[in-house]
Amino acid sequence: MSRRILVAGIGNAFLGDDGFGVETVRRLSAPGTRLPDGVETADIGIRGVHLAYRLLDGYDTLVLVDATARGGAPGTLYLIEAGGDGPVAPQAPVLDGHQMSPDAVLALLDTLCAGTGAAPPRRTWVVGCEPACLDEGIGLSPPVAAAVDEAVRMVLDLVHHRDEETPQTEPGVAAN
Repeated sequence: MSRRILVAGIGNAFLGDDGFGVETVRRLSAPGTRLPDGVETADIGIRGVHLAYRLLDGYDTLVLVDATARGGAPGTLYLIEAGGDGPVAPQAPVLDGHQMSPDAVLALLDTLCAGTGAAPPRRTWVVGCEPACLDEGIGLSPPVAAAVDEAVRMVLDLVHHRDEETPQTEPGVAAN
């Protein structure tokens, strides 16, 4: 059976660079982009609760694409393997669709899995981009817009090398 991968674009397209994940997934979904069998893309936007419930359908790997402020220059890309010391203890997550950051989605997913017996993705990657502007407005800033093509390449590298333990770009390493 083929492993399933979900590539999810996160963010609010009405808040400038917060739309980075949505734009990257839009490009990945464009005709002519070849994704391996078992790889799905989804424009999640700000519907984090929807993402958590969708993950209950069973995915081996989750790739989140999102604006990620880590202190680098605007447009800097980050590849981060999400992980921790183990599963998050079931808790009552805040169910506010406008406050569902990726970590809140994963906490909700752990809670849902504990209650349903479902399993969370075995691996979770974040392809993040340092934003320049998160003010109200439609459209990415020039440095973030310029990073989208490289982000698409990073995601394609991840999904094409899904059975390898380490992708071509090491986790936590910034790329421009």
